[in-house]
Amino acid sequence: MANLDNHGIELAPSRGAEFDDADFEKQHIVEDQEEKNLSRSLKQRHIQMIALAGAIGTGLFLSLGGALQTGGPLGALLGYALIGAVVCSVQFALGETSALFPVTGSFVRHAEFLFDPALGFAVGWNVVYGAYLSVPAEISAALVLIQFWTEKYAALWITIFIVLTFLVGIIFIGVYGEIEFWLAILKIMLIVGIILMGLVIDLGGVPGQGRIGFRYWNHPGPFAQYLEIPGAWGRFLGFWAVMNNAVYSFSGIESLSVAAAETQNPRQNIPKACKRVFARVTIFYILAVLIVGMVVPSTDDDLNNYSGNASQSPFVLAATRAGIKAVPSIINAVVLTSAWSAGNQSMLAGTRILYGLALKNQAPRIFLLTTKWGIPWVAVIAQTLIACLAYMSLSNNALTVFYWFLDLTASAVLISWSVIAWNHIRLHQALKRQGIAREELPWHHWWTPYTSWFALVSCIIFLLTGGFTVFIKGNWDKATFISAYLDIPLVLTAYFGWKFLKRTKILSLDDVPLRAALDEIVSRPEEEVPKARGWRRLNILWG
Repeated sequence: MANLDNHGIELAPSRGAEFDDADFEKQHIVEDQEEKNLSRSLKQRHIQMIALAGAIGTGLFLSLGGALQTGGPLGALLGYALIGAVVCSVQFALGETSALFPVTGSFVRHAEFLFDPALGFAVGWNVVYGAYLSVPAEISAALVLIQFWTEKYAALWITIFIVLTFLVGIIFIGVYGEIEFWLAILKIMLIVGIILMGLVIDLGGVPGQGRIGFRYWNHPGPFAQYLEIPGAWGRFLGFWAVMNNAVYSFSGIESLSVAAAETQNPRQNIPKACKRVFARVTIFYILAVLIVGMVVPSTDDDLNNYSGNASQSPFVLAATRAGIKAVPSIINAVVLTSAWSAGNQSMLAGTRILYGLALKNQAPRIFLLTTKWGIPWVAVIAQTLIACLAYMSLSNNALTVFYWFLDLTASAVLISWSVIAWNHIRLHQALKRQGIAREELPWHHWWTPYTSWFALVSCIIFLLTGGFTVFIKGNWDKATFISAYLDIPLVLTAYFGWKFLKRTKILSLDDVPLRAALDEIVSRPEEEVPKARGWRRLNILWG
């Protein structure tokens, strides 16, 4: 007989040392409840645009000038390229694991299936923490973008964005998908446009200006001397300091799979979206960083403009000097929609993970309450209340608040990426232990076991060195240290606390429910998604 709570909702079984196929079947009862209460209305184009929205955020536009100044053109390029390689490794790991376990909560539940229920609890609350902080961070970013045009009515603008974010979170999930679809198209148009504009400026296509080429790579040089530290060590530290900016630029890409129970054909569409991150990273980020390093010198005094709006963008600097007057307002407007989009995505991730935690009795069960359209409204209201932290920008410099939230979010993101890579490593270890061929997985690649180790080691190094600047003589700062490292003890406390409270144990590789998951694919097949043909193949650029 099912174990029901006072609301008639089946309680999730507690996990101990054993996690056999019977337990897995119980877990799918929970998934059935999600499918019953939530609405599977996100289409293929929606989920792929959500992936794109996560790959192109405000960090690319707001932080790129600082990255150029900190690392130089080559240092910034290498910094973003290295983080991009990590992101690609993480996304392929997420895609392969999600194809086998297409559940809401994604890597949060994968941690429970593949390693330890306590890790699922810890990383789940870590994601909620990061998502909750991301919303006020993006609203703070939106405020400084609006101040590009006017500094009046700051409180009103914050209120408007909080209300807009709440409305997108509380209405039908299909409407959210449509909004993100069109906002992502605006991002595509902007990033492609500024890349082409930068290329035209660099090649001398503007009347009255000669060809620039790689002039600024020769003088002032490909690298910058970080904090005026001389020699190769100063140049290396400049390259390494770019990492925090790059991590924030990519944060959010891991959240595309948290709404699996609201996605049509998730076993097919989520891996497809993950796979296309590589094309996005290569085309959008690497080209943008390369071009900006060609059109603006890293020693340009105007890069010291920390207004937080379009005026500090190196693309705006290049366009203004080329006499293209409309570019600043266009960039500022589209980046403003990008901030709103990022806030919407954080709302989706935070509420769905919290809903999943409540299903497993790891959060108050009041968060299970949904509207008739399948929206967890209590979770939405809770996250909206936290979004009011954005009002802090009324008494502090808005950009300072933004970067304070930025550091906190970056730490949470690196922990999530580490868990995704570790889940995938455990998946392949279990395959080997149980004698199951990799080819039986619905989506697989021969090289991903190696790239997951690369991603895991890289994320741990980035996490431990995220606040390295405070250890340089004369640069100690308590706020920077706390924001860079606070999340580590929080996650460890959550893991060991839940482990002690619930007596959970690390799963044996023999107990990972791989065969049950593979049988589930056969017994519950998805509708075949037709492949794109002809010109439609060009959509690899935008999902």
